[in-house]
Amino acid sequence: MTKQKKQKWKRNLVVMTAITGLGFSTFYPGLSIPVAAVEQPDQPIPKEESVSIVQLVVPNEKAKDKLLELGIDLTHRIEAHDGVYEVDAVVTPTEIAMLKTFGINVKETLITENQWNTRVAERQSTVQLQASLAASEDTLKVLRANHFTNQSGTFLYLEVKSSAGATASTALKATWTENGEEKSATLSRLVDYGEYLYHYLLLPVSAIPSSVKIESNLGGTDTSTINEWLGKEPKHPKTDYVTDFVDHYMAPNELYERAEKLAKEFPNLVEIIDMPNKTNGYRRLAQATIGGTTNLAVVVSSKAWGHEGGNDVSVEFKNPGTNNAPLKVTVDGTKILVDLATDSSGKATSTAAQVVKALNENASQLVTATTYRGNTGAGVVAPTTNAAILTDGLKAGVDVSRDPFTVKAIRIGKHRDGSKPGVLGYAQEHAREWVTPLVTIETAERLLRNYSQDSETRKLVDNLDIFLVPSVNPDGANYSLNDYNMQRKNMTNHCGPTASDPGYRNNWGVDLNRNHSVGSVFDGYIGGGTSCTGETYAGPAENSEPEGRNLVWLADKNPNIKFAMNIHSYGGYFMWSPGAYDSKRTTLPRPSAGEEAFYWAASDNILNDIQDHRGTVILPSRTGPIPDVLYSAAGNSADYLWYEKGIYAWNFEVGADLWNKDTKRWQTVGFQPAFVEGHEEAMEFANGLIGLIKVAYNSAKDHQPPSSKATPGNGKYTGPVDVKIETSEPATIYYTLDGSRPTFQSAKIKLSGTREFAETLKIEKTTTINYFTVDAAGNIEKNYNPLGNGKNYNSVTLTIK
Repeated sequence: MTKQKKQKWKRNLVVMTAITGLGFSTFYPGLSIPVAAVEQPDQPIPKEESVSIVQLVVPNEKAKDKLLELGIDLTHRIEAHDGVYEVDAVVTPTEIAMLKTFGINVKETLITENQWNTRVAERQSTVQLQASLAASEDTLKVLRANHFTNQSGTFLYLEVKSSAGATASTALKATWTENGEEKSATLSRLVDYGEYLYHYLLLPVSAIPSSVKIESNLGGTDTSTINEWLGKEPKHPKTDYVTDFVDHYMAPNELYERAEKLAKEFPNLVEIIDMPNKTNGYRRLAQATIGGTTNLAVVVSSKAWGHEGGNDVSVEFKNPGTNNAPLKVTVDGTKILVDLATDSSGKATSTAAQVVKALNENASQLVTATTYRGNTGAGVVAPTTNAAILTDGLKAGVDVSRDPFTVKAIRIGKHRDGSKPGVLGYAQEHAREWVTPLVTIETAERLLRNYSQDSETRKLVDNLDIFLVPSVNPDGANYSLNDYNMQRKNMTNHCGPTASDPGYRNNWGVDLNRNHSVGSVFDGYIGGGTSCTGETYAGPAENSEPEGRNLVWLADKNPNIKFAMNIHSYGGYFMWSPGAYDSKRTTLPRPSAGEEAFYWAASDNILNDIQDHRGTVILPSRTGPIPDVLYSAAGNSADYLWYEKGIYAWNFEVGADLWNKDTKRWQTVGFQPAFVEGHEEAMEFANGLIGLIKVAYNSAKDHQPPSSKATPGNGKYTGPVDVKIETSEPATIYYTLDGSRPTFQSAKIKLSGTREFAETLKIEKTTTINYFTVDAAGNIEKNYNPLGNGKNYNSVTLTIK
């Protein structure tokens, strides 16, 4: 840190102290600057802080003026819209914390000090790359050229990959004809965590073009016809098919009461599975923070849960009114009286640390006490005006049980003995996603109430074993519904004493979709947190949470489950594994080309069913493997199901953006939209969940082995040959190149690149390719047995002269 920067930081510290009358650690518990830095000038200057360039969101003129008043190091960029300013600034972590108190928040970190150290090398390598690319024409691949029409209009969507796309100077332009008029637009370049994915374009059109031409500024060209995305005609609903069984957002107890009623009403088709791992419960210890400033505050927590007596405990700090009195703690039932020590003039002299020690020694049957967030507690405690009543702070009524919750699965099927293929739909890993449980309940109701009159429904229920978990996270859901609507995690507090005072009550918990054992933060993958107060906290260890262990148990107990859907909100995404990557953006192993093709083919059916309700289109750009369309999510549950159990596992993000015709912008719907919107989301994604169930049914009745063809095949060739193996349906191809017999341990045909097609095999010398194919239903081409000794696999020999 420069001398000038240090002087400014000290000036800001003084400004904040003058404004608040308190030390920094009162507001910023994560900072390393103790309050003593202000109160005791002889303390050492805090360690030098790193600086970064961030984009700040400044809410109004008053806040902007305060920003200038504090002397924050601003860059030359400032942008105003609707009275809100976006300003780039060079700041330290302490300054970021200070600015938050004035409503000024960081939108994005643009560059860090560590990154600065690598920029010169990065620039040089980029210059060299651009020079090499400029010497030759790039190659373009049109990955997708689609049109679609939803309830708001008609749109053109393109994905194009350039062989030179790794450099930002590569620009692609699309040209097409619309109502006889030639139009063009530049595509945007999509890069995620340093990896170039593709260029893309999404915009409304007045007429559907037949084809599009793509041109690169490096000379590459490609053309493509434009096809309809989700090309089925909307279905006409059956007059005898009943829907619409949800009319409000439902709490966990309501969800499971509904499930129990269904089981009672349809005993031959439904059973309720009680999961073995009970949750911690919608409960908290009763607490109070006594004292107004950090160095004299005492945090007191009950030993009993709040509802089990902790809420009855009171603590009073009292001056005994005598000189030279000792510090004394008296316990009378649930009342704790602390007589503070006094000096010769009768003035209280007990410090926070001394009071904490006395409480822990003399009232340990009722409470534990700590200083505030690790403070030394050197300040002298003041008598309280009234006794502090400890409280768990929970607001739900008595109808919400505080006891550990038994999570339940609704099991639907004519044959629920494991003999039929299983399908799993589970919702509300994240508490604030109120629409998602409604999808499962609506689905259960439709399956059961249409069973008698709808033959298609009857086929599904008779031939599948369907598991629906309405709320994986009932504790968090109750907290979101009653206390803090943005609660994401469960309610289990894994924090130590320095982060366990009531001020952190909305920050405790574990992100249940980061707590699983595949691709976790503990394995070095991105997207999970290690801070116990962070929003994506992965927990103290993999599978630490009962909610996550329940899902593992369900999959272990029911190996017939072959398909799964993890239902989240919001954004209108439809995704599958891999779901995580590491710091080098190396993902978990990608599915084979055949598996990926099956994901896409099944998705087409499911997304068409979603579209049928009100025309909602899940965008091509939001469909695909998780890292390709969203971000890394270390330790997510779908990855566990796919990699450990071999289950085809998808992720819904219900609540697609809505197109505003007036502003011509997409608008988000949020986690908890007005129910009129939430209802529509539940209806359309129940369509989608039943679409997945239909995919499972079609797979179950598929007994036709795939067929394949290698092009070119047997023959003599004068040079290297690229061999492409095509299959009659999505199927995984296992192959060998050394003449050996192919098995399940042999190499698989993979994708040629991110969001690309199946790779070809480059044959440069005389080679025999032995291979077989397996579809998603497990059918093997020619009924070949890779575990036996048969030789009825495919074989082609290419002789290279």
